Amino acid sequence: MFDHISIGVHDAAASRRFYDAALTPLGYTCLSQSPGSLGYGAQGVALWVNEAPRPVPSDEKSGLHFCFAAPTRGSVDAFHAGALREGGSDNGAPGLRADYGENYYAAFVVDPDGYRIEAYCGAAG
Repeated sequence: MFDHISIGVHDAAASRRFYDAALTPLGYTCLSQSPGSLGYGAQGVALWVNEAPRPVPSDEKSGLHFCFAAPTRGSVDAFHAGALREGGSDNGAPGLRADYGENYYAAFVVDPDGYRIEAYCGAAG
């Protein structure tokens, strides 16, 4: 459905450290970089992270979050650990979420700008 999504951030360098640590375990890397702009994906850029004068304010009640596909449960764990190591905050430790589905294994974090992100693996244990 989507070709790509763009988000605005305060500091591209801090976001680079965060998203590299969070997304690399999932198989996504920074495929494009220019001053103030980063493009992440696997085969092509699907997430643009751009410095902006007024990023969307953090609002935990908005319902907005981004979920990234994870190849394994271990990669979900590594996503969570990397995100916390590089300035993210915990919004749900890695684990099964039975209320979402029998094999719904996910972790939730908040990035340095307040965006809520998730990594999800649906493979059986």
